[in-house]
Order: sequence, then C-alpha cells, then structure tokens
Amino acid sequence: MASSSYEGILLGMGNPLLDISAVVDEAFLAKYDVKPGNAILAEDKHLPMYDELASKGNVEYIAGGATQNSIRVAQWMLQIPGATSYIGCIGKDKFGEEMKKNAQAAGVNAHYYEDENAPTGTCAVCVVGGERSLIANLSAANCYKSEHLKKPENWALVEKAKYIYIAGFFLTVSPDSIQLVAEHAAATNKVFLMNLSAPFICEFFRDAQEKALPYTDYIFGNETEARTFAKVRGWETENVEEIALKISQLPKASGTHRRITVITQGRDPVVVADDGKVKTFPVILLPKEKLVDTNGAGDAFVGGFLSQLVQEKSIEECVRAACYAANVIIQRSGCTYPEKPDFN
Repeated sequence: MASSSYEGILLGMGNPLLDISAVVDEAFLAKYDVKPGNAILAEDKHLPMYDELASKGNVEYIAGGATQNSIRVAQWMLQIPGATSYIGCIGKDKFGEEMKKNAQAAGVNAHYYEDENAPTGTCAVCVVGGERSLIANLSAANCYKSEHLKKPENWALVEKAKYIYIAGFFLTVSPDSIQLVAEHAAATNKVFLMNLSAPFICEFFRDAQEKALPYTDYIFGNETEARTFAKVRGWETENVEEIALKISQLPKASGTHRRITVITQGRDPVVVADDGKVKTFPVILLPKEKLVDTNGAGDAFVGGFLSQLVQEKSIEECVRAACYAANVIIQRSGCTYPEKPDFN
C-alpha cells in the first residue's frame, strides 16, 4: 500500500498523562498504600506522592497515558509519517507543552483539547523490582468534552480513520465521546477496538463498559482484568481461555466483523478467542536481569498488534508484532523505544 493510503488510518482517543517515573522501594508503596502491579486513580492520600517522586534523582518524565502509548508504539512500528492520530485533553502548562512536543516527535497527529483551568494529567509510575504501579491524577485529562470531538477539524480524524482504539480508562472521562465514535464505526464498517485496562474499570464503570461493548470488534486485556470482568458478571470461572471465549461471544451491535478477544498473561502465552475457537501464542521470554520495568508493556503490546492489523496482516502476525513491541519496551525505562524497530 502507498503511504498516502495509510494517512490517519488509526485513531486513538484517551487520557494523555505525563508519566512521572522513578524506582522506589517497598516502604514508599506502603507509605502511600499502593499495591504492586496495580493501576488506580489517585485519591487525596496519594497527592503528596507526585512531588516526592519528582524530587528523586532518578525521576523521568515521559508522555504517557495508555491509549497514547499504544498509538505512539503503532506509529513507531509502522514508520509511515501521519499514519496515526490521537485525541485527548491536556492543560495549558509546561507539561502540556511537553506532551505536544512528544507527540510531534513520535510522528503522531495529536489534536488536544486544551483546558484553561486544569493542569495536564500526570501518572505516578512507581517501579519496584521491575514491576510498575500506576497512580493516575487525571486533572485535565478528565475534562475532555464531546463538543471538542464534534468540531469539524477533529471529527475529520474520525472520518478518516479505519481503525479506532480506545483504552477502557477513557470510560471514566467521556463515555458519550466513546458512544459517538462507536456508533460511527458500526455504521461505516470500521474496526473499533477497546481495552479492559484495569480491574477497577470492570468493577466500578461496568455500566459505561456494557454500553460500549456491543460495538467492540477487538477486546484486549490481561489475565487479572479478564478474571475481574468475569467475576463482576457472575461467570463462575477463573479460566482465562474460557473467559476470552465468552467475551468474544457477547452480543454485537454490528454483524460486519466478529469479535476477537486478546488476553495477555505476563510470561504465559497470549490467549486469542476468535470464531468460537481459542488459540494460544507463546511470548518472547526475557531473562530477569534484562527486565527494566513493565510500565507500558500492555500498551506496547496493543501498539504492535495495531501496526500489523491496519496492514491487514493475519492474527498470528499481529500477535507476533505485539510480543515484539512489548519485549522491546520492558527492556527500557517507561514506554520508550529505540529509533527504529527491527521487526521483520
């Protein structure tokens, strides 16, 4: 395909957050009542954590947010300028400027809604023994309004895209924006993809999730999220393959595409449920000493997957690229990558 036919083929919508990442110890997690490997929204007790992290000598600032990470990684894997675009809300501040620079450098066509009153959202990334805990302070990211989406210059990104990806985290912010895009995708035979994103989304935002689910052609998640999803619905099984299959068979709003569920399980094989069948794919195992941190691994997995999906490659190829991208990211600090991919 000529690169012009890829222009804006993939759109992401989500919560842009600046990651404030540092290696900490168990005592730091205990002090702020944070569980290892979890992803949560900040409460008042967590707020002093951001300054404390920022004062550490080893702190790094990286433009993040789950959807934005996936889109950046897809763009990096594709190496086709302008193939991806992204929508979300930032503040008018130095972190917001940082975000704009970062998106531009990544080659992503970002249309941010800039909120006058709220600071750019941040995410505390606490790394202990290579495992990351995320505490998101949404701030401006929480202020996204569907009015911004409806503006002709922004809706044009939706019109142009053939694949639209939204992490579940955005359900907490603008379910009406998700609905607009989901209905558009169903009406125009586009591919709509979502992520379970975190156990708390499956538990506390179930209604919003239920509304979006019928429109999803692909659902991503990890084993913990899948099990929480099942538990909330009273499915009496912990078996990830069974859960993936049941998710793929939930009702759909459009019959154009069948739903495919893709569940990662850390070091264990990736589970793909499609058309009543389950397949598993081994991941690329990494010796423990090469693991730097797991922040962004799931996002990178989705980004790698999307990079092949938009090229209409097979599911096997999509998963192979997904595993490759995740493997690259966990050997680096934060969701960052070398200049060029060596995936072939």
